[in-house]
Amino acid sequence: MSSTNFTPRYLKVALSVPMRRLFDYRLPEGESVSDWPAGIRVKVPFGKSHRIGLLVEHASSTEWQPEQVKPAQQRLDDQPLLPESLWQLSLWSAKYYQHALGDALLSTLPTKLREGGALSAGNIRQWRLTAAGQQTTPASLSRAKAQQHLLSLFQQEQALTDNAIAEQAGSRSALLAMEKKALIEAFSIASGDAKWGEKLQISSDTPVLNKEQAAAVAAIRGSQQQFQPFLLEGVTGSGKTEVYLQAMAPVLEAGKQVLMLVPEIGLTPQTLSRFQKRFNCPIAMLHSGLNDTERLDAWLQARDNRAGIVIGTRSAIFTPCHQLGMIIVDEEHDMSLKQQEGYRYHARDLAVARAQKEQLPLLLGSATPSLETLQNALHGRYQHLQLRSRAGNAQAVKHQLLDIKGRPLDQGFSPELLGLIKQHLHNDGQVLVFLNRRGYAPSLICHECGYLEECRRCDAYYTLHQRTGLLQCHHCGSQKPVPHQCPECGSTRLLGRGVGTEQLEQALQRHFPEHPCIRIDRDSTRRKGALDAFLGQIKRGEAKLLLGTQMLAKGHHFPEVTLVVIMDVDGALFSADFRAPERLGQLITQVAGRAGRAGKQGTLVMQTHHPEHILLQDLLQNGYGHFARTALSERKQAQLPPFRHLALFRAESHRSEDAEAFLMQLSALLQQKLIESAIELGAVLGPMPAPMERKAGRFRWQLLLESAERKTLHQWLHGILVQAEKLPISRKIRWSLDIDPQDLS
Repeated sequence: MSSTNFTPRYLKVALSVPMRRLFDYRLPEGESVSDWPAGIRVKVPFGKSHRIGLLVEHASSTEWQPEQVKPAQQRLDDQPLLPESLWQLSLWSAKYYQHALGDALLSTLPTKLREGGALSAGNIRQWRLTAAGQQTTPASLSRAKAQQHLLSLFQQEQALTDNAIAEQAGSRSALLAMEKKALIEAFSIASGDAKWGEKLQISSDTPVLNKEQAAAVAAIRGSQQQFQPFLLEGVTGSGKTEVYLQAMAPVLEAGKQVLMLVPEIGLTPQTLSRFQKRFNCPIAMLHSGLNDTERLDAWLQARDNRAGIVIGTRSAIFTPCHQLGMIIVDEEHDMSLKQQEGYRYHARDLAVARAQKEQLPLLLGSATPSLETLQNALHGRYQHLQLRSRAGNAQAVKHQLLDIKGRPLDQGFSPELLGLIKQHLHNDGQVLVFLNRRGYAPSLICHECGYLEECRRCDAYYTLHQRTGLLQCHHCGSQKPVPHQCPECGSTRLLGRGVGTEQLEQALQRHFPEHPCIRIDRDSTRRKGALDAFLGQIKRGEAKLLLGTQMLAKGHHFPEVTLVVIMDVDGALFSADFRAPERLGQLITQVAGRAGRAGKQGTLVMQTHHPEHILLQDLLQNGYGHFARTALSERKQAQLPPFRHLALFRAESHRSEDAEAFLMQLSALLQQKLIESAIELGAVLGPMPAPMERKAGRFRWQLLLESAERKTLHQWLHGILVQAEKLPISRKIRWSLDIDPQDLS
């Protein structure tokens, strides 16, 4: 058939189902193909119900009998949801990560759009002072401290959103009390401003850059309107954010948008505050803390050019922008940028692909760059910018190892450490205590017979949470009350073994009762706005003792912290995971960077039974830069990433033999393809049990593929997944494929 007679009457639709195929539907009678462009949402029949899908392409024929193909029910959009470059990136990404196309495409959209909601923005509720509120003084609310603080905020700002109040005040009850007193009132406005570029103002209150910062800004500014990836490697406190701000300025002045990715929701308020002080343009935020309406509105602000700056966590990489001018990935090394379930994409790597497709400068920033990014910079694929000294008058952090072999420990604290904490508190400094282990104790043991309470669904022990009186598995989420007696011998002498953040908090309150302690971990920040409220209290100096997990240690700016304590570094020193040394080096460096960020001297203290360990000595004596380059040399000798490329098949089942059998059959298919295709330099490792073999009641097995060339790896996988789905045993198990896996557990 000639191209002039090509009359596509079928629609190929991607649906959010775990099937690696598109679904065929007929174009409704009387409809024109031109009214159904690729990239729009369509409502189609599926089984006995209907689903919302994305139209991917048109076709003039179908593999089915014409009478078997149902007509599409409705098109929900007049124009494609995404600009062409982002649509192509989404298609490429699903193919690269070998994920079912429909599930990949739909998972990147806001929930309301996936559910078929209208493509329209809502109004944002804000609060302002009433006439009575304007006449009220903070002193008159001295008996209600939260209301007094909130009133002061309103006197500084003309209006505040619900999110801003949660971030800066953290007290919903104070807001409601002030509304009841008629001191404040709610009103609604349309979010964003499409004419922000015409009204843009940049604060003149900018710090003077040092030579390294100035050189970095000049290099980035010289790459506008072209693809150029940069690695900004700067020691903690070196002023990377200031480089971001000054590099962004000419982009915004040209009326173009900036997309910035941050690894954690906890970093967005801090970033937002600094950006708002510098630029008066609207800023859209996208993260898991928003409800569905707020997330859709932020997505539309970016798409419709009603926001100049877009700040978000990993999924924000798929946000459409009207005219994007720059992408920034802060803390590019962070594992949070890699999706670990479902559609397993890496936002940092997609940022590189997006910047290349849209011909944009890309800025990857970190004090502890990943070895993959560092390798790209050292070999010239990325331009390498380095900030070797701390900004302003901040001093380098002093390091100290405390050897605790044979030393008496009081709920994890050595006498020397307690003395150091007391000294820094006496000198009016804040102290940050880090332990990446929430709960009271990692396990519960019977002191008489040694019985340990083990999760019945996982190969793991229950964690004791004393405050709630529960034993909880941190892997599957199951929980049970703390028993009164040992189920083995009947003894009542049940003790927590090991130390968690709850126990550290108890010890700090006992030793330093005059100093309030703030604990930040997943347990203490479950309530919406709790994390922002805690960070606000720290910033205002209302607590001198700060305690927490990685939530507290990542990227935050605490200028009054003079002492940082890492309670336990030994666990990662002897891990079987080849990435463990890199992760530990990054963690120690990042946690240490919370100290001494202003004019005060900062000190890092680490408790360890192995002060002589080569990894610790290298980090403390030579810094992360030297450590990372040494690690790259070791990876090259061992033929590990980034010098080899990995793909990981995971299978899990209630029967261990089923998961193993599936991967055995899959391994045979892969080995056969190696022979038939004459693919070189590839290896199949496994099947083998996962490091945690049983999790949430399922047995887990793994099959690892490795190759010297990324292209070879993908050639190897081509067609295998379809064959895997056809294996009869695949119906008995759950399986997945992870391209470029970051976690092999």
